[in-house]
Amino acid sequence: MSVKVTELTKVYDVQKAVDGISFQAFEGEVLGFLGPNGAGKTTTMKILTCFIPPTSGSAEVCGYDVLQQPMEVRRLIGYLPEHNPLYKDMYVREYLAFIAGIHHIPQASRRIAQMIEMTGLGREQRKPIGALSKGYRQRVGLAQAMLHDPKVLILDEPTSGLDPNQLAEIRSLIKELGKEKTVIFSTHIMQEVQAICDRVLIINRGRIVADDPIEQLQNRIQGETAVTVQFKQEVTKDNLSKIKNVRQVVDLGKNRWQLKAGLRQDIREEVFNYAVANKLTLLEMHKEDISVEEVFRKLTV
Repeated sequence: MSVKVTELTKVYDVQKAVDGISFQAFEGEVLGFLGPNGAGKTTTMKILTCFIPPTSGSAEVCGYDVLQQPMEVRRLIGYLPEHNPLYKDMYVREYLAFIAGIHHIPQASRRIAQMIEMTGLGREQRKPIGALSKGYRQRVGLAQAMLHDPKVLILDEPTSGLDPNQLAEIRSLIKELGKEKTVIFSTHIMQEVQAICDRVLIINRGRIVADDPIEQLQNRIQGETAVTVQFKQEVTKDNLSKIKNVRQVVDLGKNRWQLKAGLRQDIREEVFNYAVANKLTLLEMHKEDISVEEVFRKLTV
């Protein structure tokens, strides 16, 4: 594995920001790191990137310990923090050349050109960073994080401030990078998690409350399943309530109904049989899956 965290704890005075968490992240994986504000996400990321030490426990990056071998860890990690620290008086290309010098990158000009193209900074590369929009500053931050071709990318709110077109481009880039690198990123945009992540880690009050592949995350919560249907003919709520396994019927208007059932009960067959038996024409029927947002809310209240 690329990242291994074991019983990691960070205490500020009397407050435990991180409380004995353990997890692993693997090469070729995009790991979504989720949690409400103050849950311990940023603290964990700062420990992994050697910005702050843990109080106890251990963290390793590609076999190197963050406390004992911080320089080796820093060489292997690309980091975009939540508050993107940039030298605003420097020009984009000048800043990336400065970062390339810190990392002693060979053929720096070629690598800088690759990063500028990859992050869509071509038209902005000769501007001072202070003149850029927030979205383009995020792109500069991503470019510097990837400049030295790290094995592990840690991105804290990487899509903050991007417009819809930029969002699509950066999400696609992160997904592509995740095929060969280990990517750990935090976000509050749940649709982003479903679009990008292979696995999701949810932390709440310093403790991990979920660690699952994205397709299995829905099984974490107990609740209702629902089917939305629309009939061509008029139907009544009372009659729909008699369909097998239907627990609740919600009128959505214009002959559209939401039929709620028990946990993981797929009632589409029963609804179809009801329509056939009563000579009703189905205009619409789809099962509503539990979203990552619903799982997040249930696990972090």
